[in-house]
Amino acid sequence: MKIEHIAMYVNDLESVRDFFVKYFGAVCNDGYYNSKTGFRSYFLLFDDGARLEIMNKPQMEDEVKSPVRTGYIHIAFSVGSKEKVDFLTRQMQEDGYEVVSGPRTTGDGYYESCIIGIEGNQIEITV
Repeated sequence: MKIEHIAMYVNDLESVRDFFVKYFGAVCNDGYYNSKTGFRSYFLLFDDGARLEIMNKPQMEDEVKSPVRTGYIHIAFSVGSKEKVDFLTRQMQEDGYEVVSGPRTTGDGYYESCIIGIEGNQIEITV
């Protein structure tokens, strides 16, 4: 069994799409639009076959995303090496994203950093 895809609602589809394309090499489909409901979405495909669906529809709620809330907390991307973790973290910080931890080796042996990425959502960058 495998996870087929993960989906998230976002306010700005194009900005979120561009974020994942720029930093994580996602390939995006042409998108979907339902004219009756106003629902729009893109599927983003990553190198290993993982897929992320980003979606938008009218009248969404967007509450503050506390880092210690229940539910999904972050998406983690393996970039292949410590050097790539360092480089991407530095690049994202220079582009204005907040680094909330790392790069560092965690107590359980992961080399990672965590940034506040698109729309207040956490993105983990790991080896």
